[in-house]
Amino acid sequence: MAAMWVAVYALWDNLAVTFKPAVIAKGYLGVELFFVLSGFILCHVYLASAGEKRFNYREFLWARIARVYPLHIATLLAVMALGFAALFAGMSIDGSVMSWASLPANLFMVHAWGLAPEAGWNHRSWSISAEWFAYLSFPLFAFAAWKLRHRPVTAIAGALILLGGLYFVFPRLAGFPLTEATIAWGALRIVPCFAYGCALYLAFRRAPLAMPGLIAATAAALMIAAAALQLWDGIIVALAGALILGLASLPNARAGWLSSKPAVYLGEISYSVYMVVVPWQLLAVNLAAKLTNAPDKHLHVFVWLAIVLALPLVAAASYHLVEFPARRALKGLAARRRTAAKLSRSAQSLA
Repeated sequence: MAAMWVAVYALWDNLAVTFKPAVIAKGYLGVELFFVLSGFILCHVYLASAGEKRFNYREFLWARIARVYPLHIATLLAVMALGFAALFAGMSIDGSVMSWASLPANLFMVHAWGLAPEAGWNHRSWSISAEWFAYLSFPLFAFAAWKLRHRPVTAIAGALILLGGLYFVFPRLAGFPLTEATIAWGALRIVPCFAYGCALYLAFRRAPLAMPGLIAATAAALMIAAAALQLWDGIIVALAGALILGLASLPNARAGWLSSKPAVYLGEISYSVYMVVVPWQLLAVNLAAKLTNAPDKHLHVFVWLAIVLALPLVAAASYHLVEFPARRALKGLAARRRTAAKLSRSAQSLA
């Protein structure tokens, strides 16, 4: 749902209407929800090993690369191919789409660190660059979280103070909200959200919430209301954290349709949904506009809906053709290297 919130936000300007619902206008905050969730999940998986000195930083980074890098490169190449095809067909494209000066930063996933001169290629991947920054910094987040593991309320309060402080100060220095930062300050944008997710995990680790379903439903309803009222982004992000904590505390047996196979599958392909938005938009919107003679690429509502509803299908294809097999191959490579290293050590000890 968060991925589709971002997707509809990105595609809305191609719809031939003169209005934008307030909830859609806040769609960029779907990224913040992913950032909070990322901190929560990584602490769930790795915090104990980090705190107990069992954490293998190299294996952790390899697992993160296996998770995000193949699809990042695949979508970048897809945008490149579409750009060349458009030029070959005599069509004009925005010069920033194929920004060669920004290519090295994109390849090394540092284009949200202020190291790319302009937004280009699969622009949505700026958030993957921000995630890479958080992955590299994870030992610092884990160190702070482990120190506060018995004081989750303090950790959550500290994270919210950090979030609120940055959200208040940043626009006064930069001239725009931190929640709208991409290639210039995207690495900073993830920091308060990731820290908030780590702090929320401490609360979950201490004791899952009572009445989690009610809390999750209330948080979701308040998020929608806050977005509809165009309230401060910090309020919506704080509520997103409450939603994540409520859902995490909800046992599968009581999750209903959220734990059904279709819902779980949609969760599995959510990264692909997010990452294919730009290439799919370039391809589908341009073709639809050409076929329907849509002025300024503003599409009829039924044409636009067809493009939006086809997005999960395109994402499913990218998941099965690129994301999942590449991730499995890279993890398999790491497993084989670990096995070879163990055998080598055993042979040396016998010698």
